[in-house]
Parts: sequence; C-alpha cells; structure tokens
Amino acid sequence: MCMKKLPVGRILIACVAYLLLFILGSSSGAIHPACYAYIGALLPLLFSFVYLYTAANVPCFGAAVILNGFVLIVGSIAGEGNMALIVGLIGLAAIAEFVRKLNGYDTLQSVRRSFIPFAFSFFTYTAHWWTDTEGSLAAAVEEMPTGYADEMVAVIENIPALIVALILTVPAAIIGMRIAERVMKKQASILTKRKRDLK
Repeated sequence: MCMKKLPVGRILIACVAYLLLFILGSSSGAIHPACYAYIGALLPLLFSFVYLYTAANVPCFGAAVILNGFVLIVGSIAGEGNMALIVGLIGLAAIAEFVRKLNGYDTLQSVRRSFIPFAFSFFTYTAHWWTDTEGSLAAAVEEMPTGYADEMVAVIENIPALIVALILTVPAAIIGMRIAERVMKKQASILTKRKRDLK
C-alpha cells in the first residue's frame, strides 16, 4: 500500500542526484587512480543527504532499493553493469532495507543505522579493479593517458590503503548523516514526528 502513495517526482529527483554523485566519484579518476579507488570513503558525506531525503519520502520498504536500483539500471544501460556492481548494489540495498525494517521504517534511528551499509555503495562501482584487474587494466590502456595503467597497478596492489578506506567509510557515514540531519531539518523532523505518532 505504501508504494502506491509515494511522491514519484521527489524520488526521481533523489535518484538523479544520487546518480550524479556516482558520476562525480567516477570522474575523480581523471585526477589520479587513487582518487577513484578511495573516494568511496568520502562520498557518504554527500550520499547521506540523498538517503535521508529519500527515506523521509519512503516510510516503508524501498528507499535503498530505489536508489541503488536506479544506478544499477542506468549503469547497465551505459555498459557499466559488471557482476561486482550488480551483486554489490543489490546486496547492500538488501542489507540496508533489512536494518531499516528491524529498526522501524518510520524512525530516524533506522535511517542512521541502515545508511551505514548503504554508504559502501560506490565501492561496488570500483570493485572491478580487484575482481577483474586484467580487464580493468586493459580498458585503462585503451581509454586513459599513457602511464595511467601503471599508476593503477600501484593502487590496486596497495590493499592496506583499500582496507583503511573501507574502515573510514563507517565514520564518514555516521558524520555525514548527522550533518544531513542538521541541514535537512524538515526531513529529519518528518521521521521524528512519525516516531512520536507511533507511540
């Protein structure tokens, strides 16, 4: 029943904004391969605004699925739908939805907690560097400037840096959501009001 009452226009705006953040993240690779590989640890600071906005407009199952589903569909159409992206986006959306269900779709706490797994979503886009290293390097040789593939190898082999980036994603998600709540007071208050109404 909830899905039938969703504000489609607002959700579409959120989906487009989320997609643009993915494009921003992927474009960072033009600066240096390390930017592309690790920017996923910083993007939750921006993802949080989109997720809070979407969750406030989707007081039931679907916020994470809609956002990751939109990116997955557009990515697949654009030829970016590799297995790591598909499995990763679906898996993280499922975990986020499960966490939100456990904590109540109508609470701000559920948004905070479910955003933590969701915050790792961009890493599913960059995961092909590690799941299909040979193919990724071959594509870099064809598409990127001379020497870029060699720089990629150094980044791909630096597993400790990747682990640090993944760990830092958690505090970035927590901080990002707290900032989003302060900036987007209307959306945060909607969830807080729903919690009061449920009592």
